[in-house]
Amino acid sequence: MPELPEVETVCRGLNKKTSALTIESAKVLLPRTLAYPDSVASFEQGIAEKKIIQWHRRGKYLLAQLSEGWLGVHLRMTGQLLWVNQDSDLQKHTRVRLFFDEGKELRFVDTRTFGKFWWLAENKPPETAITGLQKLGVEPFSPQFTVAYFQEKLSKSRRNIKTLLLDQGVVAGVGNIYADEALFKSGIMPNTISCNLTLPQIEKLRTAIIEVLDDSIKVGGTSFSDFLHITGVNGNYGGKAWVYGRKGEPCRICNTPIDKMKLGGRSTHFCPKCQS
Repeated sequence: MPELPEVETVCRGLNKKTSALTIESAKVLLPRTLAYPDSVASFEQGIAEKKIIQWHRRGKYLLAQLSEGWLGVHLRMTGQLLWVNQDSDLQKHTRVRLFFDEGKELRFVDTRTFGKFWWLAENKPPETAITGLQKLGVEPFSPQFTVAYFQEKLSKSRRNIKTLLLDQGVVAGVGNIYADEALFKSGIMPNTISCNLTLPQIEKLRTAIIEVLDDSIKVGGTSFSDFLHITGVNGNYGGKAWVYGRKGEPCRICNTPIDKMKLGGRSTHFCPKCQS
């Protein structure tokens, strides 16, 4: 599933390609892709002739501020937004098509069909329809993500720290890949109970979260999954991961083989020596 760096990379690409452009028309190929409104006709007719002012990211959501209203997108597990020529071959799993001037198109391709679109006709807060936005915690790059905030959240939880980091109500946008990476960089075992972390450990973990997300954004996200830039290119973070996806390979710091465990149903990678 795309995480914060991948969604941020897509957001920046969308702003470069589509800001100030007008959506001439739309075609929904899979009706259940629409979360709101539930009418294909309402979506297709309503979003036509709307100008894209700017794309924003909130957690793992993409939000386009339009000349009238908002367009929301959640890629979920396998969703891709691709900027292509309208006459290019249609991918098998294309779900939504947004058409622009000069023969260009923003195409939503989603193999697993979990991705969602929202269109709000009025200029009201997008969370009125996209209710998942109401549950998000602070953004990791925001001033609100302080040591004090993080310490308070951790001190109240008996969950293991890996599972807590996946809770979007604590820190928005962190997922399986970057939770593993941040825990490695901070030297913390993933199964450590959150409320047992010391203040120095919390400080290290907060810094590590910001660093691994920033590093991944700089190289365009990861290529571990179905994530693609809007031009169809994979990200480059996968080749420099510390632990994720590297079970049995030598740790980049101490050469100990990377190990893996299951926590909360999720594969969790760690170094038995560097994390203790």
